[in-house]
Amino acid sequence: MAIPEVDLDICTGCGDCVEFCSPGIVGLVNDKATIVSPEDCNYCTDCETFCSLGAIRCPFEIILKTEIP
Repeated sequence: MAIPEVDLDICTGCGDCVEFCSPGIVGLVNDKATIVSPEDCNYCTDCETFCSLGAIRCPFEIILKTEIP
């Protein structure tokens, strides 16, 4: 299962990732972003998108393949 990765050395605990994570898998623990419910992550990558510091990475690229008739 792929889940976002948090670089705790970069994270300032601003909470933007928590605010924009609609499934609620990101939370603040000890003032740092933490993946608190990895089983609920749908890998939408919103946490990575809204982290202005780049502390959250979604290291896997999702590629949708369409069949050619």
